[in-house]
Parts: sequence; C-alpha cells; structure tokens
Amino acid sequence: MNDSQRAAKPAETDGTFPVTIYHNPACGTSRDTLARIRAAGVEPTVVEYLKAGWTRPQLEGLFSAMGVRPREALRERGSPAAELGLLEPGATDDQILDAMVAHPILVNRPIVVTPLGSKLTRPAERVEALLRRPAG
Repeated sequence: MNDSQRAAKPAETDGTFPVTIYHNPACGTSRDTLARIRAAGVEPTVVEYLKAGWTRPQLEGLFSAMGVRPREALRERGSPAAELGLLEPGATDDQILDAMVAHPILVNRPIVVTPLGSKLTRPAERVEALLRRPAG
C-alpha cells in the first residue's frame, strides 16, 4: 500500500464502521459535523490537522478519494490563500499542494472519511450520507 492509499484509508475506530474527521475545533461547521458523527453512535478518529499538519501524499490521497483537485479544497477566506497568490488563475495544483503542506489552514474543512466515501462536509448535513451503515 502506498502513502496515497494509506492516507485515504480511514483509521479503525470501533472496528465496525471506522470514521475519521479532519477537524478544526475552532470551526462551528467542524464541531457540528463531529457532533453529528457521535450522535450516529460512532466515536471517530479525530485529526486536528492544524496541530498535526499535512503531508503531500496524505492530501493527494484524500483529494483523490474525494474526487477533487487541490483548488476545490482550498480555503479562501480566513487563510493566506490570496497573499500567497493561490487564488490567481495560474496557480498550479503543485503550488497549492505545497502551500497546503506549509500552511495547514489552507485546506477547507471538515473532511470526513468513512467506508462509504470521503468528502468535505460543508455544510455539516453532508456528513449524513457518509454515516449510513450498510445492511448486513
């Protein structure tokens, strides 16, 4: 398994339905998403990405699993995106990824990974589709 695949694979939590949330506790949407996950009866693996930071393979794996390009996951407000020139049309995926690794705040949040998929759960209601347990 390579780094990209490992990054996209959710960490085991309760052994039956693993959930990982890339969380910013200062964000209301992120707190709401975490509360919705817990209300569904799952204790997720919580990654406070502003403390933990990102690796490029981790971001590449997450974005691949989400089916988005780095620009689509770029946090524009409340981040240094404009000052770094990342909002310019010529900013490349490589430049955006490098900046996200250097400045974790540039990644929009929260991102949730479950066996049902990976997605940016903004608004928080989007997490519901990732929490439906398969029959069986």
